[in-house]
Amino acid sequence: MNQKIEVIDLCFQGNTHTVACFLVHTSDGPLLIETGPHSTYSGSQKALKEKGIAVEDIKHVLITHIHLDHAGAAWAWAQNGATIYLHHSGEQHMIDPSKLYASAQRIYGDEMSRLWGDLKPISSQKLVTVGHLEELTFGDTTIKALHTPGHAIHHIAWQMEDTLFAGDSVGVKIDGGPVVPPCPPPDIDLGHWNESLDMIDKLDIQTLYLTHFGPVTEVSAHLQALKLQLDDWAGWVKERLSMGQQADEMIPDFKEYVANQLKSYGVDTAGIEKYESANPPWMSIYGLIRYWKKNVD
Repeated sequence: MNQKIEVIDLCFQGNTHTVACFLVHTSDGPLLIETGPHSTYSGSQKALKEKGIAVEDIKHVLITHIHLDHAGAAWAWAQNGATIYLHHSGEQHMIDPSKLYASAQRIYGDEMSRLWGDLKPISSQKLVTVGHLEELTFGDTTIKALHTPGHAIHHIAWQMEDTLFAGDSVGVKIDGGPVVPPCPPPDIDLGHWNESLDMIDKLDIQTLYLTHFGPVTEVSAHLQALKLQLDDWAGWVKERLSMGQQADEMIPDFKEYVANQLKSYGVDTAGIEKYESANPPWMSIYGLIRYWKKNVD
């Protein structure tokens, strides 16, 4: 493992090993990759303080994409002086998050504040968009941006030497369980996702850092397992769409289907709850239905 990197467990909704951010030590000072949701911001401040790092010491924050579990606290770090680095397609939603917030509120309703906290605008002066293969240098540390669409069109995986902070592009894998694909609406694209996984597999990556959750070292095996699981879930939804089922009919059956898959890998009840917290099955139903309705006549 790279000694520059520390995993910070944000203990989302009281669950360990569900959402992480990553502290990277450079000769130019510490930086963060991912922020987690704003509801975990005070926890991340506390974790950094215990390491002797003040909020004001974080001058650079790199996010993989703008979903709230990955970048919901970006505005708070920006207010404390950090520059936020992101994909160009996410920039406008950070400047004016009203559509992003409204979209999430339609899904989560009264649970918005408890789950995600606040969401506020970020000045364009605090945002830096990064192109595909563009390199950022922070003292002795160089980080390359890899545009990795499939989970979201605005997704970046950040490469640092033989390490990749891969966001949701390489799935969710918790406490030694299987890898599963997070498939929320509206941007799921199976073709682009598989192309992104192929690109990652061709790199000399020794360690993947998953926001959900932590390091993975069996890189090629992990990527191939994710491809199979993505195809399995997508096929499950496509079959039921062909039978005329709607989302509300699929969700309970899919939740049971996923739980049984996890159990087959030895994941216990507490582990299943962690997976559901990090990657709610009903979100994947909506995302995959949207994908198939766009791509099947």
